[in-house]
Amino acid sequence: MTRTQNTLFAALLAVNLMAWAGVFWQYRYMTETQMAEMWMPPSAASAWSTFDFGIVFLMWAVMMIAMMLPSAFPTVLAFATICRRRGQNLFRLSSLFVLGYLSIWVLFSIVLALLQWQMHGLLWLSPMMNNNNRALAIAILTLAGAYQFSPTKNACLSYCQSPVGFLMNRWRDGAMGAYRMGTQHGVVCLGCCWAEMLVMFSVGLMNITGMLVLTLIITLEKLSPFNAATSARIGGLLFFAWAGVVMFSG
Repeated sequence: MTRTQNTLFAALLAVNLMAWAGVFWQYRYMTETQMAEMWMPPSAASAWSTFDFGIVFLMWAVMMIAMMLPSAFPTVLAFATICRRRGQNLFRLSSLFVLGYLSIWVLFSIVLALLQWQMHGLLWLSPMMNNNNRALAIAILTLAGAYQFSPTKNACLSYCQSPVGFLMNRWRDGAMGAYRMGTQHGVVCLGCCWAEMLVMFSVGLMNITGMLVLTLIITLEKLSPFNAATSARIGGLLFFAWAGVVMFSG
């Protein structure tokens, strides 16, 4: 890679590390703060304020950036390579591409925050944001596993595994073109991984181990030497096995 591409990679890594630092800060806050001083989501849905929604949305947005940016590294670097060959400002345009990509996941964080609001109201999540409903945990893991076998998952993962083909078919010049391609990649990535993100409701929202496992699964299936269908099915079997562990655990 060129010096500018190395700088871009370092910048991506720095952003991702900052997001993970935010995740670990959230975890330490929820596990080490005295109960009397701690903010917790209200149990009753009607008791939620704009502030509560804002905190939960911000929590999800940071989690999405931490978990989803690593799997986009190959596509961003492929985008930068094409920019360099076309004599364009790869750092500026790549930054806009990443911004477009992450904007989709930040918007999806609104959906996740709304789901969390309802789950607290139904008492499916504890004030510490752990799962209170084993049937729900099993259902979510089973849904994630089943989606891995769907044609939509297969199609979206195929695009994620072939970033150069994806970019060449959707190339747009200029700043708006870079941002638009980033959002398009974000939409495809969302189509690939939305069900996997729901698994956090199963394992507990402050479960760092679960978050790392999901990040690893998502990243590896996009970098897998196997084709999309095989990679997705391997992930599906892992989620089914995970559901089985939850079902038969004490």
